[in-house]
Amino acid sequence: MVKHLSFTAFLQCTILSILLAALTVCSNDATPIPPDKSQVQSWFAAHVKPLASRKGTLNSTLEAAEAKPKTIKVRQDGSGNFKTITDAVNSVPAKNAQRVIIDIGPGVYTEKVTIPREKPFITFRGPPKMATLQFGGTAAKYGTVYSATLQVESEFFVAANLIIKNTAPQPDGKRKGAQAVALRTGASMQAFYNVRLLGFQDTLCDDKGFHFFKDCYIEGTVDFIFGSGKSIYLNTQLYVLEEKDAQIITAQAREKEGEDIGYSFVHCDIKGVGNRAFLGRAWMAMPRVVFAYSSMSSVVHPEGWSNNNHPEREKNLYFGEFKNTGPGSNPKGRAKFSKQLSFEEAKPFLTLGFIKGSSWLLPPP
Repeated sequence: MVKHLSFTAFLQCTILSILLAALTVCSNDATPIPPDKSQVQSWFAAHVKPLASRKGTLNSTLEAAEAKPKTIKVRQDGSGNFKTITDAVNSVPAKNAQRVIIDIGPGVYTEKVTIPREKPFITFRGPPKMATLQFGGTAAKYGTVYSATLQVESEFFVAANLIIKNTAPQPDGKRKGAQAVALRTGASMQAFYNVRLLGFQDTLCDDKGFHFFKDCYIEGTVDFIFGSGKSIYLNTQLYVLEEKDAQIITAQAREKEGEDIGYSFVHCDIKGVGNRAFLGRAWMAMPRVVFAYSSMSSVVHPEGWSNNNHPEREKNLYFGEFKNTGPGSNPKGRAKFSKQLSFEEAKPFLTLGFIKGSSWLLPPP
């Protein structure tokens, strides 16, 4: 004989389920990335599980989009659905509500690609040996942020196994508008796995909303990670290229109190050419950047940070470091306005809660 739950019991079960889901999200968002780099992958697997085990805890539109993903293939030899990435993106309908995986075959694709705001839930998935998307746009022709080889203005974008390159020549200090962006993240809830970003000045415009970079490589000369995003960079290599003038990794654009943005670099490797690269500069009035558990070679300038010739910004900026290693991490000689953080101070930058990741972040495709 089947016994039916009373309405009260049903309501109690429903409330309990909601509370358990909420507790799961809170727990995932609050658990710090471990200090041991060898444990990062297991931490990630435990806290960024596939959709099947997280139903009811993710953004509802994301869950609906992931329910029936669609794959379209880009192959230069004509064996796929399209020969160019641009044509594949154009085929996605406006107000798309379904995950569309654009499977990109091997090769070099010379295209300037924009994913418009009304096309969310797109994934670029390259082959294991990676495909290359490249273009030579510059600020002189397009404006800085719009010079990007790939400009993503839609939410819930994912990229994996892809090289994104701006092929414009290195600025020489003489040509106006020579800066050139490889990638612009122009919307929230975007994730990048095993992506290489290649350029010189302004390689990555980390622009709007929450972003997550894991197992990536980013190179450049000046301000090669800049913008108003709120992002975690995990197990990512930052490579400083040779530059006769300033070498600066980040130019974070926080301008005022209450602006909830900033960059967190965790278990990253900083390498490159030279010995005078700054981790960040006060491009705007109140930048917020933290490096934790990261390895810093001697490419990092002993002072570590620059006030960008604006000493009045020193009282409002937030440049922090926590348990970094390597010759470039020596706190002796660091700029006085930077801070060596305690664990409690660093913790908010070490969890998925920094980007509200438990509600939208999924494993790589």
